Amino acid sequence: MEILIQDLDHIHEAARQFISLIGDHTVFAFYGKMGAGKTTFVKAVCEELGVEDVITSPTFAIVNEYTTPSSPIYHFDFYRIKKLEEVYDMGYEDYFYSGNLCFIEWPELIEEVLPDDAVKVTITENSDGSRTVSAQL
Repeated sequence: MEILIQDLDHIHEAARQFISLIGDHTVFAFYGKMGAGKTTFVKAVCEELGVEDVITSPTFAIVNEYTTPSSPIYHFDFYRIKKLEEVYDMGYEDYFYSGNLCFIEWPELIEEVLPDDAVKVTITENSDGSRTVSAQL
């Protein structure tokens, strides 16, 4: 899968395209440099899935839970994780294996505990300011 986001005016269109392609997958690990747009894209996807909560980066909380009409969505940011034990202590398995959508930012820090079927999504900033979202589904 490869989705081009021309600019912020088109991010919801890209989010709808992403949603149409995710199939039965539930855990998505978002890779990209600081400022690549991971949180912004996750926010657009959540909004398209019906989340009405305020969607922010869970940098300090580590995980935010958003409500949708059908099921919760879990949004993680592991940027501040210092030791893998912190992830064990938070009960990551309850989230990752819940069957609910999990969107993970900074998964590089917890790769050894990611489910085998986690979808690795990379967001790349292009020279013209657009972004490319790519994943192997």
